[in-house]
Amino acid sequence: MEYFYTPPRLVTASSLVIEGDEFAHLTHVMRKGMHDVIRVVDGAGNMYDVVITQLAARSVTCTINAHYIRAHEADRTVVLGAAILKHGASFDFLVEKATEIGVSEVVPLLTERTIPRHAKNDRWQKLALAAMKQSQRCFLPPVRPLTTLHEFLRTADNSSLKFIPHEKVTEPLFRDVVPTEVRKAIIVIGPEGGFTDEEIAAAGSAGFLSVSLGPRRLRAETAAVVAAAQILL
Repeated sequence: MEYFYTPPRLVTASSLVIEGDEFAHLTHVMRKGMHDVIRVVDGAGNMYDVVITQLAARSVTCTINAHYIRAHEADRTVVLGAAILKHGASFDFLVEKATEIGVSEVVPLLTERTIPRHAKNDRWQKLALAAMKQSQRCFLPPVRPLTTLHEFLRTADNSSLKFIPHEKVTEPLFRDVVPTEVRKAIIVIGPEGGFTDEEIAAAGSAGFLSVSLGPRRLRAETAAVVAAAQILL
């Protein structure tokens, strides 16, 4: 079944409306029309099976036949703080794959060795939206505004388990220290050049456990996905 998106403001108890880019994709690309059955997610944890009952010039109205809550979502949450990367395509990959495997929030970070000093939040949020639909999730991970590492560490939720994978440690292995009953976790990933010693020390002072992802040196975007997957999959 095809997946489409509409924001919660366009959903009522019995019907929903699809407009904008999703309307264009539904009608002009996927060629959906009256009485077709589709699946719609609102990005807030709700999934609907609907039938198209009204076509207008710029929107469609659908009748809701079934409603599912947190369908295909993990029973745990992972906030991923990741330094933005030198090549835009690398951070695009990170956002897309993190969304697919179930990350609940992505925070682009500025660190000492971060090379680009600007964010592309609109682009990254669109990539997250596409990945949410492709992976059949119903929650849209927000891509937060660009944040300094210091601020991210300072505001990290103390009720979450906190991890900082990096290449300067060989143990413990991340997979050996993640408890099976974990419900909330925060992971912070550095840029291509890694974290400085001062940043690692600051993370430790903020309650982040230094962990290894294994003996092979991973690209930053790969490390982010591997680390999140060990909690979510």
